[in-house]
Amino acid sequence: MLTTDTESSSLDSAFPTTFTWDYDRARAGLDKLYEKAKANQWNASTDLDWTIDVDPEKDVVEGAEAMGLPVGWQARRLADIDGSPIASWGDDEFLRFALENQKASMSQFLHGEQGALLCTSRLVESVPWIDAKYYASTQVIDEARHVEVFARYSHEKLGGTYPINPDLNRLLSEVITDDRWDIVYLGMQVVIEGLALSAFGMMRHSTKEPLLSDLLRYVMADEARHVAFGILSLEEFYAGLSAAEIKERQEFCYAAVDHMRRRTINEEMWEALGVDTKWLMETVLAMPVQRELQGLLFSKIVPNCKKLGLLDAGDGWLRDKFTEINIIRFEDAPAGDELLEMPEIAV
Repeated sequence: MLTTDTESSSLDSAFPTTFTWDYDRARAGLDKLYEKAKANQWNASTDLDWTIDVDPEKDVVEGAEAMGLPVGWQARRLADIDGSPIASWGDDEFLRFALENQKASMSQFLHGEQGALLCTSRLVESVPWIDAKYYASTQVIDEARHVEVFARYSHEKLGGTYPINPDLNRLLSEVITDDRWDIVYLGMQVVIEGLALSAFGMMRHSTKEPLLSDLLRYVMADEARHVAFGILSLEEFYAGLSAAEIKERQEFCYAAVDHMRRRTINEEMWEALGVDTKWLMETVLAMPVQRELQGLLFSKIVPNCKKLGLLDAGDGWLRDKFTEINIIRFEDAPAGDELLEMPEIAV
């Protein structure tokens, strides 16, 4: 776990640094992705209009209306359950929930992007191919931009941030401290970035706020490349692993998904609202609507696990686990690379 104070956190990690003396760019897919990354750099300070006046209350109201739902609809479903600690909430409390939920979600995007920044710098160090080192170097600056824009939006437009979610904290700690470079790829590029890509798409679809919409469009263009980078690199490497090594990757992937299932509930936000989080976690994870929402969030992760051969390797252990949590239905869904060519996303 991260050792945390109010200003910073640290953790101990023994991570290998790998030099390669083979400078031939032999991997056409990675080379193409590297060229695309160089051509599509953007400046967070000048390519986004930070003079736009953001009204968070208007944004959450319009976002709910766009979905045909009342403001604070997630909490309203909880309020209807017998014994709910928020049964007495009225419209003011549900509006406050919607505003705090938006702030909490943006905060976790911010913390996750800093995790991606640190993980990608590790990949430059450790991945054994020059093509991958080249591309990973472009992702470092991408992730720095993402930290920059989410921090600025959170502080200037939403009024602050929440601390890192405990489950995101645990997953980032596990990924960053693992000394196997492919686990950094799997945890960050496939699971965390895959979930982020889905979450950004859902948020962009619902928001009418122009600055946030543009910000997410730029970030999604970068994230689509990042997910593709992970798959291109891991497909080659996983083809040479033993059955026992593949099983370890399956188990890690499922544990990472389980962390992120809990992360999506924004436990830290509910604590700030004075709600019993033990009741909340037990109740929300069992709700059909939450399972459906989480399914949509994991819709990029499942097809990418299939591309890597992780779903059906061995005895199909990961397929069975994804079936238990009702996300296996996304195994043939678009995996994220289709966004690389979409004009409304590409920059």
